[in-house]
Amino acid sequence: MARLRRICPFIPAGDDVAKTIAFYEQKLGFKRQWQDSETPELALIARDDIELFLQKNPDPECAEWTTLRVEVQDIADLYREIVECDRTLIHPNGRLEKKSWGSTDFTILDCNDVCITFYEF
Repeated sequence: MARLRRICPFIPAGDDVAKTIAFYEQKLGFKRQWQDSETPELALIARDDIELFLQKNPDPECAEWTTLRVEVQDIADLYREIVECDRTLIHPNGRLEKKSWGSTDFTILDCNDVCITFYEF
């Protein structure tokens, strides 16, 4: 039987993909896997089992309407890692907390206002 294994979304990276790559590397611990040129318009980044394509897209509304949920193991450790790096990344309404649906979540905004919620059941 067919089984879905992973998803690798394309994330809007604003006008400056290199700047967005640097944000994900320095603030979230991702590593660049590939980019299409010296001044990239498309790049692949990864951390653990998560891969994301960062794609040039200067439309701020596209980024503001992009939302990801990423399942993690040891969410308290990830939360502490991000807060120690830059506590301003945590969304004002996105501090680490147990939700009524059973997961523990926290939410950040990337440098282009893409919303990323990390969760653990």
